[in-house]
Amino acid sequence: MPKNSSDFNNTPNWYVITGGPSSGKTTVLKELAKMGYVIYPEAARVFIDKEMAKVKTLPEIRGNEAKFQRKVLKIKIDVEKSAPMDKIVFFDRAIPDSIAYYQICGISPKEVLKVCKKNQYKKIFLFDQLPFDQDYARIEDNKTIKKLNKLLKESYENLGYEVINIPAMPVKERVKIILSEINKD
Repeated sequence: MPKNSSDFNNTPNWYVITGGPSSGKTTVLKELAKMGYVIYPEAARVFIDKEMAKVKTLPEIRGNEAKFQRKVLKIKIDVEKSAPMDKIVFFDRAIPDSIAYYQICGISPKEVLKVCKKNQYKKIFLFDQLPFDQDYARIEDNKTIKKLNKLLKESYENLGYEVINIPAMPVKERVKIILSEINKD
């Protein structure tokens, strides 16, 4: 969180929705998009979908997890360079999420920390886990998801951000909480 109000005024109108796989991020982001907000989908899923369109399998795409995570980080960096600074933007994960993912797969997050900027985001919303829904792109198990959620929170807090917990509840209620929080800015 910015240390003083002048820092906060220089922060883009960017908000991050984060949380473990199957926490409802994408569903809430779709709802926010319907309301006219700018949203950016999860970089990992964008990359996986692009590679699967080339007829690659998930094991081929994620066979080298370190290489996969580095490609995802590059996408996040490129997306954030192109995101509008003057509009309210919601990211399905952001650059600091890579800190947690690097740690999960045993890579030092030094390269991620080098590109993390202070006051880059107005607020961070960490979604509580919903019942796990396995899909074509998910490889995590419940133990990994639990560890990931802890690391995601720590990643943002260690960068000075306040993390706002969003409980497991219906989509409309989650959206209502998020909009209430952004209206405070």
